[in-house]
Amino acid sequence: MSMYSQNERQLMAIGQQLGQKLQRQDVLVLTGDLGAGKTTLTKGIAKGLGVAQMVKSPTYTIVRQYEGRLPLYHLDVYRIGDDPDSIDLDDFLFGDGVTVIEWGELLKEELPDDYLEVVLSREQDGRRLTFKPSGPRSRQLFEDFCRED
Repeated sequence: MSMYSQNERQLMAIGQQLGQKLQRQDVLVLTGDLGAGKTTLTKGIAKGLGVAQMVKSPTYTIVRQYEGRLPLYHLDVYRIGDDPDSIDLDDFLFGDGVTVIEWGELLKEELPDDYLEVVLSREQDGRRLTFKPSGPRSRQLFEDFCRED
């Protein structure tokens, strides 16, 4: 299933709707080229989780943590490349919050069995979001999210 966002405001609104559905230990993997909107979508997710802080890309810090209805662990693993052991993912994946991983496709085997991948791609002036659930919880999240549309 996919949806189209015409602008940044709509992309954040989609993220906010998704964020409202998230539960403890949900994992989202955001895939897309540079500038595809991964951090913008995460800002909306944070808003949906009730995070009041300004969300910034964790490109150079690898991980940023925000407090809301649930903790939000925002990771950008682009810089860790082929060395996923350089960060203890278990602290985030099995913690008390929600984990959003930009460039998560680079982790491959390190990812849990159950996560929702959101592929962002440029289309005309907006973005196409394609959702790929893997595992029972991510399928349930996906169905709940789609039901609201």
